[in-house]
Amino acid sequence: MNPEDPRDPNDDAREEPGENHDESPGEYPGEIGRDRAGEHSGENSLRNPDGTPAGAAAAGTVRPKGIAVIAVVVALEAAALLVAAGWYGTQLLTGAPVLSFWGAVFTLCLLLAFSAWLFAVARFLLRGFRWPRAGALVAQLFVLTIGFPTLTGGYPVAGLAMLIPAVTAIVLLFDKRVIAFASRAAGAPPAL
Repeated sequence: MNPEDPRDPNDDAREEPGENHDESPGEYPGEIGRDRAGEHSGENSLRNPDGTPAGAAAAGTVRPKGIAVIAVVVALEAAALLVAAGWYGTQLLTGAPVLSFWGAVFTLCLLLAFSAWLFAVARFLLRGFRWPRAGALVAQLFVLTIGFPTLTGGYPVAGLAMLIPAVTAIVLLFDKRVIAFASRAAGAPPAL
């Protein structure tokens, strides 16, 4: 029971099973409707065709192991970027020779920003949102473009340490259980 809900709690007892009063008449099924107070009801009205809440917002939804693996891979990549940014910043502060000081500061800011972005992708992927799948895929493609030349350039251990998790994450991103779990929209009506 929501204390901000203006409806009488006894009204729910009189409703027939299967009735959905969150949707206004004439709207598409599953679209965000308006409640009796005239305000949008939010993501609670997003429904799958079987009537269950869409995406990971469903109570009792089991998180697939693939989601956890992808999130760990992305979080470890973010941590690696954070370590690289720390090392880069230390080198910058100790006076290591650089071609352009402001270019080096910009590179440091990029490392920090990309690390923060990857931590956000990992967190929201675990929560079942849809948008982090694209961010995770792009990050893994970047890792592949760095990992393959590293592997063939004489650093096989470092190359494999980049390639194996990236390929694993890419394969898992297209697993149907991962896609089904990570389909929660951020309050918007379903695209399909």
